[in-house]
Amino acid sequence: MARFEGRFSDASDLRIAVVVARFNDLITGKLLSGCLDCLSRHGIDTSETSSQLDIAWVPGSFELPLLAQTLAESERYEVVITLGAVIRGDTPHFDVVVAEASKGIATAARESGVPVIFGVLTTDTMQQALERAGIKSNLGWSYAMQALEMGSLMRALPG
Repeated sequence: MARFEGRFSDASDLRIAVVVARFNDLITGKLLSGCLDCLSRHGIDTSETSSQLDIAWVPGSFELPLLAQTLAESERYEVVITLGAVIRGDTPHFDVVVAEASKGIATAARESGVPVIFGVLTTDTMQQALERAGIKSNLGWSYAMQALEMGSLMRALPG
């Protein structure tokens, strides 16, 4: 029996892209900070001159899948992290954006064969988003951990 797991000790040389939505940038900026902190503490060079990490900004969460797929298919990155925040309003716009972002991000991963981490907060209120982006905990850190684990796991698979 073979057993495959990601190992964080094997992830410090991964090439990573982070795609961040500008819409709700109060939230996504905090998610990005948590993400970069985690990556840095696990050996990823997060400096401005890094050859390991690139950050791309898109207008909103709806646009995350297209750029995530483009970057994943570029063969330059071993994992892509998407960061966004969609906060429920009084119209059905929330449902449309969340559905398309989640389907598109999943499709990007499946079609490219590169792990694409779904780091899009979907909350009912701004307070909930703030809590998940740093007041109580920063899920940006968790998304980075998922990226490190999946990048390492993909390397461990045969073939």
